[in-house]
Amino acid sequence: MPAKSVEIQCPACGKDTLLRREPKYDGFKKVGERLLCASCKHEFAGENEVSFKTLARPSVFSDADKLKKADIFADDEKGRNCRRCRQYVVNPFVQRCGLDNRLVQATDLCERFEKKEEPPAENGQEEEKENRESH
Repeated sequence: MPAKSVEIQCPACGKDTLLRREPKYDGFKKVGERLLCASCKHEFAGENEVSFKTLARPSVFSDADKLKKADIFADDEKGRNCRRCRQYVVNPFVQRCGLDNRLVQATDLCERFEKKEEPPAENGQEEEKENRESH
């Protein structure tokens, strides 16, 4: 049972209640934790003495009910945005198209798209790039 669970069945009072955790101090130094029943203040010796409640969650949805990955771009639009174009010019103040010098955004689409050549990937970067593109 996870240590962060708070719902318990108290053996002293018999109630379904919450576990209260209070710090123990030696002067100003924390030396441990007291485990108490929130209803009757019964103190437990340790985590293994506490009878945590297990929640039986109903299974309402099956795997068939889960959402499929949304495909929002047509195949011809994937990767045809300005940030992947050879003519995309970026500086700290503006982003421009190198063909006609107009202001563009990285996500703009263009009919005159020219794919930018990617530099060869180093060892760990290929997997990162594949992960980014698949999401």
